[in-house]
Amino acid sequence: MTETLIHIQSLPHVKDEVKREVITIAMTSEDRQRVHRRLSAPDGQSFALELATGSVLPVGHALYISDTKLYKIAAAPEDVLIIKPKTLAEAAFVGHLIGNLHRDIEIVEGQVIALWNAPLEQKLQKAGLDFLRGQRPFKGRPVGEHSH
Repeated sequence: MTETLIHIQSLPHVKDEVKREVITIAMTSEDRQRVHRRLSAPDGQSFALELATGSVLPVGHALYISDTKLYKIAAAPEDVLIIKPKTLAEAAFVGHLIGNLHRDIEIVEGQVIALWNAPLEQKLQKAGLDFLRGQRPFKGRPVGEHSH
């Protein structure tokens, strides 16, 4: 059997109402920035990503659309810190603390989610904040990547 390699140079836009089988491709925040590589979907389809340097694969966006399938980008579970602010003032403090580190966050059901790393965990411990470490999909940018 010959493998079909689909080259991706730009992301498609779904413009029709055609029902297609959705194939989800889960990627970490770091993987979503690796836009020059080979990638395999869960159904075995292979893609050669050839996107512009600096591109990011957005969570929820289509990667490729065929007549019968839609390959969709998803966030894979990652090692995160889940911070549970008790008050609005504490939430503002957490936002300030993490923002000064130029880190992406997500707010989910009143919890602040950030990618884990040891320095951030130590800062949260030192501040006496209520948090735990866990695995969750994270839609933001990886540590070390930020924009203003």
